[in-house]
Amino acid sequence: MTAELLTYYDDATGERAGLSAAELGEWSAATAALLTAECGLASGDRVGVLLPPHWQTAVVLLGAWSAGLAVSFRGWATAGLTPAAPLDATFVERRRVGSWLDDVPPARHQFVLTPGPPVADAPAGYRDFLTSVRPHLGAAAPAWSSVLHGSAVPDGSTFGEYGAMALEIASVQGITRGDRVLIDTAAASEQPLMWLLAPLSAGASIVLCANLAADEVAARAAAEGATRVFPRSMVH
Repeated sequence: MTAELLTYYDDATGERAGLSAAELGEWSAATAALLTAECGLASGDRVGVLLPPHWQTAVVLLGAWSAGLAVSFRGWATAGLTPAAPLDATFVERRRVGSWLDDVPPARHQFVLTPGPPVADAPAGYRDFLTSVRPHLGAAAPAWSSVLHGSAVPDGSTFGEYGAMALEIASVQGITRGDRVLIDTAAASEQPLMWLLAPLSAGASIVLCANLAADEVAARAAAEGATRVFPRSMVH
């Protein structure tokens, strides 16, 4: 059995997804192809990712970065954007659309992500991400050097510098190559430095757990062979 680089659980819905390094790369490459070959985005274009920690969020982030795109994790108000200055693409959790959480910046291309299988009834003006990305599976992966040294993030840092911060966080948290890190998503913000980039930069694998009860952490860690555990009280 191929080892899983990224495993995702949602104990509220029963969802479990596991991706090997090759599968994570394939989905990321498909996302990059969706954004570039289909949507026509180019290096430096801006993408908004307003999503919780999830395996699909990881795919979106890695795909956008590998295409050389700049990624923002904030809504239009806090990012200083206006309807007159839209993003090039946005990826939004379905529950944010049309709700009081709707701080979604306008974009030329808008995708909605819903846990579980693809949906046919995406909100008006949006496309379902899984339905849209599946035709691109099998696309050639972009050069990963573009992820490490290419696009600028909104604060002006390159992703390479962003990756350096991830390595520092991994060091502080004691994450090393070969670790399997269990992370409680309730404690992880939409900022992916902790829940995605720090473990990956250190060569560790990830177990993301949503809606995991405190008394189930030890059993889940044992079942997944986790060597590091960051429950709610430990993740910042």
